[in-house]
Amino acid sequence: MDPRGEKLFEELKGVLSPDLKSEIGICVDIVTITVPKESLVQVCQLLKDAQNLSFDYLCSISVVDYEESEQRFEIVYHMVSLSTYYKVAVKTSVVSADPVLPTVTSVWRSAEWFEREGHDLFGVIFLGHSNLSPLLLYEGFDGFPGRKSFPFHDYQEW
Repeated sequence: MDPRGEKLFEELKGVLSPDLKSEIGICVDIVTITVPKESLVQVCQLLKDAQNLSFDYLCSISVVDYEESEQRFEIVYHMVSLSTYYKVAVKTSVVSADPVLPTVTSVWRSAEWFEREGHDLFGVIFLGHSNLSPLLLYEGFDGFPGRKSFPFHDYQEW
């Protein structure tokens, strides 16, 4: 384990309260925090505002499709602190039948485009987002091509 990752791991254990129901793990120098979607915005705001952490840069938001899993979509928020150079990934999951979670645009404005991409390609709905119009696909595109179940070989007229 990287010493910087270990130091961050210890700091996060002191910052994240038990009522957030988060789990912390580590892989080399990236600490991973898994949270229920109900705690997502609160945890993200805490990570950004904590004096000793200051995760001020949201690098990306990834949506992972675990087609066979009950919690089908895992949404991963990759963050960096530009002052400490710590790296963290916050993960949450949603079910296929109700792929809805809160937006983090109130924490990082850069989330606007990342969330639009997640909605466009996977059909994940970011509740409270001001504009989930297509970012990469054309208006009226049928389906979500990021999903494993998307029929890539079917012809679509456009």
